[in-house]
Amino acid sequence: MATVEVVDFFYLRMPEVEAIADNSQDSLLVRVSSGGDVGWGECDAAPLVSIAAFVAPMSHGICQPVGNSVLGQRLDDSADIARINREVRANSLDLLQTSHTLAGIDMALWDLLGRRRGEPVWRLLGHDSSTAKTPYASQLFGDDPQETLDKGRAQRAAGFRAVKFGWGPYGQGDAATDAAHIAAAREGLGQDGILLVDAGTVWVDDVEAAATRLEALLTHKATWLEEPFISAALGAYSQLAARAAPLRLAGGEGAHNFHMAQQMIDHAGIGYVQIDAGRMGISDAKQVADYAAQRDVRFVNHTFNSHIALSASLQAFAGHAQDDICEYPVEAKPLAREITQSLIERDGDGLVRAPDAPGLGLEVDMAALARYLVQVEITIDGKTVYATPTLT
Repeated sequence: MATVEVVDFFYLRMPEVEAIADNSQDSLLVRVSSGGDVGWGECDAAPLVSIAAFVAPMSHGICQPVGNSVLGQRLDDSADIARINREVRANSLDLLQTSHTLAGIDMALWDLLGRRRGEPVWRLLGHDSSTAKTPYASQLFGDDPQETLDKGRAQRAAGFRAVKFGWGPYGQGDAATDAAHIAAAREGLGQDGILLVDAGTVWVDDVEAAATRLEALLTHKATWLEEPFISAALGAYSQLAARAAPLRLAGGEGAHNFHMAQQMIDHAGIGYVQIDAGRMGISDAKQVADYAAQRDVRFVNHTFNSHIALSASLQAFAGHAQDDICEYPVEAKPLAREITQSLIERDGDGLVRAPDAPGLGLEVDMAALARYLVQVEITIDGKTVYATPTLT
């Protein structure tokens, strides 16, 4: 019987971190060791807070450190991963960072088990094959319509048929300026391209503010409007969805577990549910993908980190042929591109697949990790409860 012996966290950071919606400026990698095998994962969350959630002293019975429910646990098969997930969520129920910390651990557990079995994670999840996905170049809006136009042209020239523009100035000014950005995005992408728009929750729950943008989105044939509101504003989503057709709404990256995503699928009127394995874990993401298929909602990954997170996000819906589009970050910082020895590249047809290699199918570049590693020590009453592990 193998057990979870060690869980290591590595906080990586670019030399300068800007106040922009770019998750790739830092990273928290997780390394799990068990029975001589190692697996890697990545949390999409504030690194220091996530580390603290693993080691912080118990506050009370359902506010225990995540580590209490992980270390020493049996790890022989997928049922053990499911049990670890249940115990963490039960014992750390009141620790609000639990899902983000657990997500990276869950990812690493699946990677380790796949390597141990010599199988890709998607096969361990029950998929028969890894189907091709159309990657959409995921990037921010330009600062002005001309820059948005140039960015659209650049990604189409790079071979992307689908492009998503998000955040930046969109929704921050008037509807006319936003319409100019949408027109520029369509022109840059071309009439036959797949245009996706991400509002970044800018309107919170203001249905009328979002509705004033619908005409431009419909005129320029956007496929979806992503996150017009915060994830919990289910009523606002539902009201806007009723007015937006044939434009579909997309959301779900703010869901931290299956049940939160289920509520969006059932009550928000979304056509696309977007799940981040770095926030929810592979286990819950697979459950969401299967449920979405039952409800005729398209599943899409949300990924704006390294290709460890990209591979993990692809695993959950690898075998779902109907879910044929995936987020593919193209503006990631060097940190996110360099921490793996290889990347998930587009094939000759411009498509991507979850890797066929064991586990997540990617190897960590230890030399790259050393370049970006932040040394951290957490001490309580003179006792060190966390120190950055040695890179070996």
